[in-house]
Amino acid sequence: MLRYNSAMEPHPSSDDTHMASSLVEHIVRTPGICGGKPRIAGSRLRVQDIVVWHEGHGLSPDEIVSQFPGITLADVYAALAYYHDHREAIRQDMRDAEAFVEAFKQRHPAKILDLDAPQGDDTLSS
Repeated sequence: MLRYNSAMEPHPSSDDTHMASSLVEHIVRTPGICGGKPRIAGSRLRVQDIVVWHEGHGLSPDEIVSQFPGITLADVYAALAYYHDHREAIRQDMRDAEAFVEAFKQRHPAKILDLDAPQGDDTLSS
């Protein structure tokens, strides 16, 4: 089984050394990139993005790869495995991001384009 300490360093059992090194090759955390959130190595795709596309939008791992040709199927499965090992932390990151967006909307309503609102007459097109 693969375990991570607070510095995101893997601590695999001796039987899982190959699997652990493989997962570590795919998922990284870098301060200053994507807010330090876990992401697919070599990309800015966060683990939470993969989770939203897979669980929220129902995309299969193959469909996710087809949308982002710079990542591999192994990257997507590693992100999903990482998520299942760190579910509560990833879910908290997602809740925090949603709360930030809602707070921004409340503070700056004029700066948000509401795509769901009915559109009025466009005075510029006349």
